[in-house]
Amino acid sequence: TLRWEDVDLEHDEIRLRDAKTGARAVPLSPTARQVLVSLPRQPDNPWVISGRGPGARLSNLNATWGVVRKKAGLEDVRIHDLRHSFASRALSLGESLPMIGKLLGHRKVQTTARYAHLARDSVKAAAERVADSLAIDLDSRQPAAPAPTLEQ
Repeated sequence: TLRWEDVDLEHDEIRLRDAKTGARAVPLSPTARQVLVSLPRQPDNPWVISGRGPGARLSNLNATWGVVRKKAGLEDVRIHDLRHSFASRALSLGESLPMIGKLLGHRKVQTTARYAHLARDSVKAAAERVADSLAIDLDSRQPAAPAPTLEQ
């Protein structure tokens, strides 16, 4: 759970102390930064997402996530699915698997590959680009000289 002391707005990053792969810094996009700045801070509560009691953190996001999903029109989306969507979008924008892995905090590129799903349209477009390139190569080849015949 994120504490305010781990939010570094000066350097536009958050520090994750207990991530699965160890402590690391995560860069904040301008939009994420704006969201964090707009969140209310409760006095004497260190948590970015606070619970109901004094100093309490929100320990279960299920109800809140249900409200967010409903407002967004997303029926069956888990919070963890957002990581897969992020990775897939980054891949479709041309980011490399190692870079996406760094953003997600993965140690192994094989882990990232499971997250980054290629959209069917992207695969089709890639196949068409390769086929078009091959067709251009074939069209630009000079025709071979005709083979001599027995009559010549």
